[in-house]
Amino acid sequence: MKDNFQGLCDRIVQLDKSIRFAGLANDEGVLLGVAEREGLKPLLTPEQRAQYAITAATRQYTRLRWQYHLGKIHYASSHYSRLTRATIPITDSDNTLNYVLLLSFDAKTENIHEIITGRIIPEMKKISNSLP
Repeated sequence: MKDNFQGLCDRIVQLDKSIRFAGLANDEGVLLGVAEREGLKPLLTPEQRAQYAITAATRQYTRLRWQYHLGKIHYASSHYSRLTRATIPITDSDNTLNYVLLLSFDAKTENIHEIITGRIIPEMKKISNSLP
């Protein structure tokens, strides 16, 4: 099963040269797979990345709570001076959070919305049925 998670992260990183990192966490924020762009110097340690995953999963629960009023959340992003982060919730048919895809992009990436909606989300839709 771990190979599925790792393979997904590897495929996501290959979708665009501006993607720095892809990680898949379960609903509790435990990282199940991670991939980084080749030659990348990470800004966070593995421990910091693990802490971020827990925080990101917790935030997704808060966002999902508002979907009834606001509509389905497709992704959320935060723009920092050194990179942009995005999270994509992966839910089941009952809108229960199963996984969170964590992403980071180069800071100067201008078309993040197009990358996420045009490349990453379609790839996730192809694969999400095979996730446990």
